[in-house]
Amino acid sequence: MHAQPSTMTSASDKPDALIDAAAMHRSETTSLHQQIADLQAEISCLRAMVADNGARDEKMEQLREANQNLLLATFGAQDLQASAEADNHAKEEFLSMLAHELRNPLAPIVMANALIGKLLAAHPMLPKLHGIIDRQSLHLKRLVEDLLDASRINSGKITLQREPVVLSEIIESAIETSEPVLTSRNQQLHLDMPQEVIMLDGDAIRLAQVFSNLLINAAKFSANDSAIAILIRRQAESVEIIVRDNGVGIEAAFQPFIFDLFKQGPKTLDRAQGGLGIGLSLVRSIVSMHGGSTSVHSAGLGHGSEFTVILPTNAYAVPVDPAITTLATTTCHGRILLIEDNVDSNDTLTSLLTLEGYLVDSALDGHNGMLMACAQPYDIIICDIGLPTMDGYEIIATLRKVLTCLPRFIALSGYNQTQDRRRALDAGFDHFLAKPASVDVLLDLIASTVVAH
Repeated sequence: MHAQPSTMTSASDKPDALIDAAAMHRSETTSLHQQIADLQAEISCLRAMVADNGARDEKMEQLREANQNLLLATFGAQDLQASAEADNHAKEEFLSMLAHELRNPLAPIVMANALIGKLLAAHPMLPKLHGIIDRQSLHLKRLVEDLLDASRINSGKITLQREPVVLSEIIESAIETSEPVLTSRNQQLHLDMPQEVIMLDGDAIRLAQVFSNLLINAAKFSANDSAIAILIRRQAESVEIIVRDNGVGIEAAFQPFIFDLFKQGPKTLDRAQGGLGIGLSLVRSIVSMHGGSTSVHSAGLGHGSEFTVILPTNAYAVPVDPAITTLATTTCHGRILLIEDNVDSNDTLTSLLTLEGYLVDSALDGHNGMLMACAQPYDIIICDIGLPTMDGYEIIATLRKVLTCLPRFIALSGYNQTQDRRRALDAGFDHFLAKPASVDVLLDLIASTVVAH
């Protein structure tokens, strides 16, 4: 019997097999751990990416929300701006209408007072009453103009009619305007001006308003019987004009705001100084529009004030001879036609002009005024703008087409906005006077055209 070969592994072979298995296990375990580590790293990276994407999504959402809020705010701002513009327009319309309505009763008051001035010998009380009415009507007129100027400042609608002007004539006009206030307080005005002619390129009316405002401001805040000075100094390419008073002065904390609109110093209960806080703001606006500057200095309360205006001079400007610019007028019969629908204004102005020696016809509406103007020649036609049946624009535009002997056309209107003046001149008026017109200005304008009989 033959012995069979053994198939069993010998004991000596088992450790090697176990070692190989363990090595394989360790290798697989290491590989698995590595895979796990890689997966964990990948997961961490993915988590970071997810977190980053989440933050990005959150930021995108915040950005979208911010954009939406910005869009809503933009629309809201546009709505507010439109509303503010509408409110400003409504305010301007209201102020313009208010001024017009105030001018209408003021006009006959001024004219009636001018008539009283010609009858002062009739009663000993008349001079005093005449002076009161004259001063207070002038004050009311100034307040009406201030209301309109406040609107013009806010809307930027102040316009200039610039031409070569003489500084001395501007100062003279300002003194004339402020003289009633100075006289009422028995204040003395001292003027120190160079002998040489100083020319400016500017709006004579607006510049005169600058210095009359400064003079009236100095008068209001100075005691009775005090002195006010105007000092003018020529510089290289400019001129310095100083208005100095020894009045109540201005405290240091308020001086930076003195030219702001509606700003006024401390007020007493009696409001002796009065005013609307518009005059100095208008001064700064007009001077700035002329390329100049304004400043104020005061050592404090009780030490007076000094307002300084610096304006560029025009070395090449030549003063315009009024005789050259005056239109040639054919004098027919020294006759005036007044077209005015306010009965009191019509009666008082007709009486005033008649007392001055003029021949005056009058009409109370546009249609009759037109018929009268066509029926016979006139040297001057004084015409209101707002008239029944036919307005002043239409009357003058028509008369310029049909008349062969053209009179001088003067607009006398309660409306005094820049566009009102421009429209009147475009329609054919030669001059525009706002109610209540200065009697002296009106009479001077008439005297330069007609020969009284």
